[in-house]
Amino acid sequence: MKFYNLKTRTHVEVEDSKVKKRKVFIKTKSAEQVRYQFVAEENGTPLYKLCSEKDYTAFDGEEIQ
Repeated sequence: MKFYNLKTRTHVEVEDSKVKKRKVFIKTKSAEQVRYQFVAEENGTPLYKLCSEKDYTAFDGEEIQ
């Protein structure tokens, strides 16, 4: 899976086995929203990638909090 490393400002390819998925709950004035993201780490740098609910459910990786 391809991530963008903000620290080095380059695209990084990470193996799917090292990618985890997470739901992030954001509270707004009127409701609570759910964001879906993929999380990985390379050389000590955390990498995040926002995704759709469809991609989130289709991915078979480990789910974390």
